[in-house]
Amino acid sequence: MIFDVRVNPRASRNHVERQGNKLKVYLTKPACFGAANKQLIDLLSAYLKIKKYQIRIKAGEKSRDKLVKIDAAL
Repeated sequence: MIFDVRVNPRASRNHVERQGNKLKVYLTKPACFGAANKQLIDLLSAYLKIKKYQIRIKAGEKSRDKLVKIDAAL
């Protein structure tokens, strides 16, 4: 399953909003040195209740708009 993800770094709290096949994710970490990407994977893992290794950022590692692939049956 592939999700379109819009990331908002440096938010006041971590939060995930699901809108069909799109996710809007608010992260407290800044978007430098991959900190926001790591927190994105951690947060999605907890939100979807799957292992971290099942989540991959397919496109947009340096962008707010990302394609995230989930290797698990939901």
